[in-house]
Amino acid sequence: MKQTNVAPADGKLGIMIVGNGAVATTFMTGVLMARKGLSKPIGSMTQYDKIRVGRGDEAQYLSYGDIVPLASLDDIVFGCWDVYPQNAFQSAMYCQVLQEKDILPVRDELEQIVPMAAAFDKNYARRLDGDNVKPCRTRWDMAEAIRQDIRHFKQQHQCARIVVLWAASTEIYVPVYMPVHGTLADLEAAMQADDREHVAPSMCYAYAALCEGAPFIMGAPNTTVDIPAMWQLAEKTHLPIAGKDFKTGQTLVKSGFAPIIGTRCLGLSGWFSTNILGNRDGLVLDEPANFRTKEVSKLSTLETILRPDMQPDLYGHGNDDDTQYYHKVRINYYPPRNDNKEGWDNIDIFGWMGYPMQIKINFLCRDSILAAPLCLDLCLLSDLAARAGRYGIQRFLSFYLKSPMHDYTRGELPVNHLYQQYTMLKNAIREMGGYEPDEEMD
Repeated sequence: MKQTNVAPADGKLGIMIVGNGAVATTFMTGVLMARKGLSKPIGSMTQYDKIRVGRGDEAQYLSYGDIVPLASLDDIVFGCWDVYPQNAFQSAMYCQVLQEKDILPVRDELEQIVPMAAAFDKNYARRLDGDNVKPCRTRWDMAEAIRQDIRHFKQQHQCARIVVLWAASTEIYVPVYMPVHGTLADLEAAMQADDREHVAPSMCYAYAALCEGAPFIMGAPNTTVDIPAMWQLAEKTHLPIAGKDFKTGQTLVKSGFAPIIGTRCLGLSGWFSTNILGNRDGLVLDEPANFRTKEVSKLSTLETILRPDMQPDLYGHGNDDDTQYYHKVRINYYPPRNDNKEGWDNIDIFGWMGYPMQIKINFLCRDSILAAPLCLDLCLLSDLAARAGRYGIQRFLSFYLKSPMHDYTRGELPVNHLYQQYTMLKNAIREMGGYEPDEEMD
């Protein structure tokens, strides 16, 4: 490893997860099993991917941990918040993502992970009925209670550093409202005034994490850190933020397949995506106000990859206004599937002389199995970024996220193209490892 300015990953890393459901328990169980040598962290790029550093005769292909100082799986300590009081073992069994044989060997460790009372507002997730909830009078009280939880957890487990990860449900859609979300001062005033319309519970978690020196990662499509007020707080505290929404199934396919259409200069008339999902996430998304948040996230992917303003002949037709291809996303709650999500994509393309063709993709995936390695990578890389002195929006983590954060107040477009995102990721790792970030992103 080269000499870099990145602080070493000494001591324990506390990963505090908002949510103790399917994604969180699959993530925690997998890490605990992997460090006992009983399972493999497959799908985790920090554990498996290799990046070229150097050119020509100097070129080497190294694992991330050989380029930059990553926290070891052995040093991770888990904590969580949830509206349901069941410990991580009980929740993992209830969620039925993993088989008993893959949970029982770490039962003792999972039983020690008991969720703290959640900062929760039922108006933001009406389908959830848990009673393990903080009795907070205002949004400011909510944030203060979470801050106390973080301080207590860090002290109790003697953690050197903390990362906070949102792996809870999708909240109802909160549009950006500049009188509250525009500046940190306005956001703080709204929290103290208990503005429940514009300040979501997730914003209280993010505010508390950053105030307590912890990077914050938004794994749902919530507006949470995607507002200028939070960017200001991240700048003030010199901490990384990342979001939003784990890129697991259908959107992963979309961000990887759309570049095939674009690179080959084929036309697109329409892309119809539908999902069936039966876990608690599916239940929450069955509420129209919560689905709206997810829909905005999932719809945004194509628009920056296949752009009608750049190629009007290829992407400027298909909808009623005849300005862009038709893009539709649907999610249907279907309990028999539980965590085994199925995504169908019907893609109507056209080629030479305008002749139509179709592509069908049917992805039978396991939502939490795909999300767990993203959780690991996002936590380890956010911790790395903090030790490297990187703060604010971490664009290099866009690879893992469905609706990457960007400064929309300055007209910046998000990068959704999977291979461009991968270039950003590799260059950031190289740079933090003291190597030249030597790939260009076109």
